[in-house]
Amino acid sequence: MTRTYELKRRAEQQEDTRQRIVEAAIELHQTLGPRATTVSDVARRAGVGRVTVYRHFADELALGQACSGLFNLRNPLPDSDGWKAIRNPLERMRAGLRDAYAYHRATEAMSSHILADGRDHELMAPYHAYWQHATDVLLSAWRVRGRRRKELRAAIGLSLTFDTWRTLVRDYGLTDEQAVELATRLVACGESPVQAMSRAGAQRPKASEFKPTFRQEREKAFRREFSEGSVTRL
Repeated sequence: MTRTYELKRRAEQQEDTRQRIVEAAIELHQTLGPRATTVSDVARRAGVGRVTVYRHFADELALGQACSGLFNLRNPLPDSDGWKAIRNPLERMRAGLRDAYAYHRATEAMSSHILADGRDHELMAPYHAYWQHATDVLLSAWRVRGRRRKELRAAIGLSLTFDTWRTLVRDYGLTDEQAVELATRLVACGESPVQAMSRAGAQRPKASEFKPTFRQEREKAFRREFSEGSVTRL
C-alpha cells in the first residue's frame, strides 16, 4: 500500500515538474521568442536543472509540441465552420473577421514572436492550415469564378492574418471593429454592380420597368407640344 502511494506521488511530482517546464517555455516564448529562448532559460524559469528538462523532453521539438498543445488548449482558434450558417457573404465576412481579430488580440504576444521566429517551422503547419480553411469558408459564400475567385481568395486570406490585424490596429490606430469594417470593404470593393445587387437581395432591373417612365415622358412632351400649337394634328 505504501509503495503504491509512493509511486503515485512520484508520478504526480513528475507531472507537476513537466507542467512547470512547459509553462516556463510558454512564458519565455511570449516574451523573448522561441529563437532567443534557451534550455537554460527554461530550466531557470521552471526552477529545475537542464538535465531535468532533457529528462522530460528529448529535444526542442518535443518541448515545442508540448507548448503548442497547452497554448492551443487555452486559446482555441475560432470555430470557422460555424460561419457557414451565415449566408450573406459580407455578414459572414464580418463575423469571421471579428472572431479572427479577437483571437489575434488575445494571442498577440505569442503570435508576434512565433511568426517572427518560426513562421515556416513544422509546428506551425496546423496553424497555417487552419487559416487556409477559414479563408475557404468565407470564400464559399461568394458566387464568383475564375480570376475573380482567385483574387477574392487572396484578399480574404490577407484580411484574416495576424499581420493585417496588427498593421491596422497597432500601426494605424484602428479599433478592432473599425479594422473589421475596413477589411470587409476592401475585400468587397472589386465586386461588380450585378454581384452587389445579388448580394443585397435586389433584382436586376428589367427593360419593361423603364417603359412606364419613358411613356410618361413621351406623353408629357406631346402634351406640351400640343398646348404650344407647335405640332400639327393629323
